Amino acid sequence: MSFEFDEGLFKFDFTDHNALLGVPIDAEFNDIRKRYMKIARRLHPDTCPFETDEEKELANQLLSKLVSPAYDKFSKESSRAEYFVVLAKLQKRLAEDNNKVKFSSVAAQKVAASGNYEEAYNAAVSELAKEQYETLDRTLEIIGEISELNLAYLVRKQSKSRASAPAASPAAAAAKSSPKERRKAAAPARQSSRSVLLEQACDRAESLIASKNYSSATLELKEAIKQDPSHSRSHALLAFCYLEQNQATMAKIESKKALSINPKEPKALEVQKLLEKAGSKDKKAKSDKGDKKGGGFLGGLFGGGKKK
Repeated sequence: MSFEFDEGLFKFDFTDHNALLGVPIDAEFNDIRKRYMKIARRLHPDTCPFETDEEKELANQLLSKLVSPAYDKFSKESSRAEYFVVLAKLQKRLAEDNNKVKFSSVAAQKVAASGNYEEAYNAAVSELAKEQYETLDRTLEIIGEISELNLAYLVRKQSKSRASAPAASPAAAAAKSSPKERRKAAAPARQSSRSVLLEQACDRAESLIASKNYSSATLELKEAIKQDPSHSRSHALLAFCYLEQNQATMAKIESKKALSINPKEPKALEVQKLLEKAGSKDKKAKSDKGDKKGGGFLGGLFGGGKKK
């Protein structure tokens, strides 16, 4: 049994794992895991409530071919990082072809036109997720509808980022007519888009740090730095990850990079203080050890040896 989709992000030759699990694009991993466990209990042959053999077989196929592979994509560090890199590239494509994107579902059209698009998007995804795997005759249709919502969300988010970029005056726009000048004029929008993606990566990394998943956070931040080596927040958070993993040298290197880019970067300053505090403790420990062994310089002069 095979499943094919041609709605939403799927029509851009992208496997929309968020839609398969019924979770928003920006969902935290803990929420993704909870969602997967709930779906798995409903579809697994040992726990599914479906009565007919056809429904049970369909449930098993949905679990093994769609749901579990989607969860694997998020649970494996390298796969998850790769997924978001590809999604970021797709979002960039959507920005370039904004006028060509059409939405077939009413919910997606509402998200695309809504002033508070984030709230509308999350509410719509949540509502569809409730019935996504309840009655299996609508499961594939709902997956397509959620992917449509994901497409609308990315397009709307990208258009907001572009709108926030400084606009040139009509006279300046008319003056900039050469290809080189047009590329230069478009640079603020591209920069804004990249900044949004980098900040999203840092937000995800901070969530991983909060759950002490430093290895996943490190991978997320390294990917962000590849996109923009001059992003101070990425370097600062990476420094913190290294510090928490007892890699003081690497933490020092990354915090210095962050502060060289932005001397007021809060997380880098925090890491610097923690490194200084750790260094002071090490010096004190070495000093105490020396005192115990020989009493220091004065102890060596005045009877640091054992009494007979």
